[in-house]
Amino acid sequence: MGLTRRHLQSVPASGPGDADALLARTARGDADAFAELYDIVAPTVVGIARRVVRDPHQADEVAQEVMLEVWRRAPSYDRTKGSCKTWVATIAHRRSVDRVRSEQAERDRRVRDAERTGAADPDPVSAPMTLEDERQEVVTALGQLTELQRETIELAYYGGYTYAQVADILELPLGTVKTRIRDGMIRLRDALEVTS
Repeated sequence: MGLTRRHLQSVPASGPGDADALLARTARGDADAFAELYDIVAPTVVGIARRVVRDPHQADEVAQEVMLEVWRRAPSYDRTKGSCKTWVATIAHRRSVDRVRSEQAERDRRVRDAERTGAADPDPVSAPMTLEDERQEVVTALGQLTELQRETIELAYYGGYTYAQVADILELPLGTVKTRIRDGMIRLRDALEVTS
């Protein structure tokens, strides 16, 4: 079930109940319901993956993984904790962030291995540059935040979501999201001032 251009285009809006009902049927093993659900949520999944991962090829891979996870985890979905679309968007965001972190960890590992053995940088594309150093400082500073602060900031600033959308995705009150983002941004600013 590859992601085609058709999945990247906007599909007609369906009510939230439609997706919820399709997910309930998917949980019972209904492949036709999953195909319909796929058409409804795939554009959102691809959009989230592309905003977070940036690399279109990897983003498409992440989107495929998300849809497989939706198929496998459909029986565990609890509609009392949020809508189907919110549940799927949360899975997509977490998978995308995991991919970015995994890629960064792999680059860091290669650099450490090269430094330990005295070899040349195995990945000349990621050779230290001013912008790369700054990016790494931001990644390190993000790592010092609480999970909720980091997640809200990643959704708002890397994912491009409004505060209200972040609140919907994370199923939190809007005031809580605003507070977490404000507190997280203050901690980021302080951390980055220390390293400059």
